[in-house]
Amino acid sequence: AASGIGKATAAEFVRHGAKVILSDIQDDLGRSVAAELGPQAAYTRCNVTDEAQVAAAIDLAVARHGRLDILHNNAGILVSDGGSALSSLDLAVFDRTMAVNARAVVAGVKHAARVMVPRRSGCILCTASVAGILGSQAPHGYSISKAAVIGLVRSVAGELARHSVRVNAISPYSIPTPLVLNYLAEIYPEASIEELKRMVMDLNELEGTVMDTEDIARAAVYLASDEAKCVT
Repeated sequence: AASGIGKATAAEFVRHGAKVILSDIQDDLGRSVAAELGPQAAYTRCNVTDEAQVAAAIDLAVARHGRLDILHNNAGILVSDGGSALSSLDLAVFDRTMAVNARAVVAGVKHAARVMVPRRSGCILCTASVAGILGSQAPHGYSISKAAVIGLVRSVAGELARHSVRVNAISPYSIPTPLVLNYLAEIYPEASIEELKRMVMDLNELEGTVMDTEDIARAAVYLASDEAKCVT
């Protein structure tokens, strides 16, 4: 939650009156964002590849606020895993991508459900990607990991619905976040930051509209709201 979609979403939830715990491994950025958002926000370090740290972040929310109403599984990485050819796929990078983008989301859903099911209330959101639906949009590891997130949401939604806990995925298209821009900078080291942003924006298929992190944040707030009480 220290940057990109996570930061924008945290800010939007605070704007709507939520008490938010931001988690990340970028400690300085995370603390700065929490301070910027004010007394309704706090920061905790959480390496999402460690299930115990995910569980601890969940337990911190319960200890501090008495319950967990919403979890937004948003942590992710986008790194080159050997090029576009499957024959050059680096399985070590693939494993790392799956650990952050897929396994960590499973851990988040598992431990959110642990505290939400007994209360028979809660909303779990998972940031997936258009790359998890359409092929050839991103490196293989990233696309596979995001398809796994979508599969996870489909797999658990029915079970948790019986306990009044809703689970949804949000699948953004390309947005000029630090995640995407850093990845493009590796591929196009000569390009300026403005050129990289233009590359991302030029992918947009909806003429005259540029998607940004705030759009995803508003989608998250909608899905967590009473207006989406039947959406899972």
